[in-house]
Amino acid sequence: MEDFSRLRIGQGMDVHAFAEGRRLILGGVDVPHTKGLLGHSDADVLAHAISDALLGAVRGGDIGKLFPDTEPAYKDADSLKLLAEVAAYVRAQGYEILDVDSVIAAQAPKLSPYRDAMRENLARAMGLPVESVGVKATTTEHLGFEGREEGISATAVCLCARCC
Repeated sequence: MEDFSRLRIGQGMDVHAFAEGRRLILGGVDVPHTKGLLGHSDADVLAHAISDALLGAVRGGDIGKLFPDTEPAYKDADSLKLLAEVAAYVRAQGYEILDVDSVIAAQAPKLSPYRDAMRENLARAMGLPVESVGVKATTTEHLGFEGREEGISATAVCLCARCC
């Protein structure tokens, strides 16, 4: 029987409302849309959900603990850079990131044309092969705040292993 005690899973979720006059950044990709997401940083809901999943796996709290929105240094911050810092933190805690999977919930815009670029950006930020990063997108069939096009949410899970 295999010893799975060195494995940890993490789950993350993030939500941002749409706002006028902002760029829509998802997985580090500037997605053409009439609105962007409201947030202290660049509001990359996908990078934030993945960051929270990684932090959850190593019991490191959430992204707000490491990068508080009360800190001016993180105003308009590049969330891929924050994700890279989270990945470094995970490794500093003695863990290897094995796999990440995620889902973006948005009624609009259509995200499938940007999926591969998102995977590449996220993988690069975490120092992973692109095959270890999954990104999917779904609509909510016009239900909920995503369906009413009030914002976007993302969820993520990850698998990490304690290094020897």
